[in-house]
Formats: sequence, C-alpha cells, structure tokens
Amino acid sequence: MANELQGKRVAFLAADGVERIELQEPRSALDGAGAATTLLSIHDGEIQAREHDLDPAGSFPVDGLVANASIDDFDALVLPGGTVNPDRLRIDADAVAFVRDFFNSGKPVGAICHGPWTLVEAGVVRGRTMTSWPSVRTDLRNAGANVVDQEVVTDQGLVTSRWPDDIPAFNAKLIEEFAEGAHARAAA
Repeated sequence: MANELQGKRVAFLAADGVERIELQEPRSALDGAGAATTLLSIHDGEIQAREHDLDPAGSFPVDGLVANASIDDFDALVLPGGTVNPDRLRIDADAVAFVRDFFNSGKPVGAICHGPWTLVEAGVVRGRTMTSWPSVRTDLRNAGANVVDQEVVTDQGLVTSRWPDDIPAFNAKLIEEFAEGAHARAAA
C-alpha cells in the first residue's frame, strides 16, 4: 500500500490556527502512500498550529502561497480544520478562488472538521452529501448540502469527516479517492 499515490501531487491549504493533527496525520498518510504534498497558505513563512483550537502546537513551514498556485499543478486538495484556520481562509479572496476553481475542475477534495467552511464560502456544496464538525453543519445545510453524521462521507470525489477521531477513516478514504482521481466528479 505504499505507492497508491505515486506521481500524485496533493495541495494542503491551511492558515494560522490549523488543527495540528488534521494537517499532520493526513499529510503523513498521503506522503506514505507516495504522494508529493505541498502546504499552501495565505502568507509565507510558517503557519501556527493549535491543539483543540486553543493550545499552541508548533508550526508548519509553508511551501507556497495560494495566490501564486495553479490548480493545474495539483491532482487533489485537502482542507484541514481547526476553527481559526478556515475562518481565515474564507475571508481571503485568493484562497476562496483557488478552492472554487479546484472543486469545479472535478479533481478530488478532502475536508475535515471545520475545513468545509471554505467550501461553503466557495459556493460549491449545494447538492453534496457531507459531514463536518457539528457547529458547521447548519452552515452546510444553509448552503444547500445534505448533511449526515458519519465518520467519513464520499460524494463524487469529495471526502469529508467530522473530527480528529475520524482521521484513520478519513486518511484511508482520501488515499482511495485520490488514487482514482477525478472519476465521476468531472461528469457532474
């Protein structure tokens, strides 16, 4: 199982306030499956991570700015959570445009916990079956998504999970969907 994603390029989009485990563990799993991962953000340098939203949990070096990124350079996208992270992303025009364009390209996207907030802002959740952190579910419903309470949900290449305890199932489904590529989403 070490090469399912060989040759795949995966963007992680995050900002200060990212929940450490929701960036670190999926990125490690995808790297372990052979993907080349890149951390994009809204500023260069490092982004500050959190544990349970409140406690400082180190930092991650940023590989590139989302403002300079092209969706053509990536095969898949992951949006980790943490409350502050997606809140910062959804008010950044470059981040929202990147997410919207990426999603509309038909390439697979994963979002966990509060990560779907950026998808709501990008206007791409209408008609999708999704899950998220409980407090985000009303926003998803109001944006037209069909919200369910499940460990991991896949809808035409969109993979969502609720919280850190779901990470093992989230990672497994990311690898499966990212290995398959755009498949049904391109036809949607």
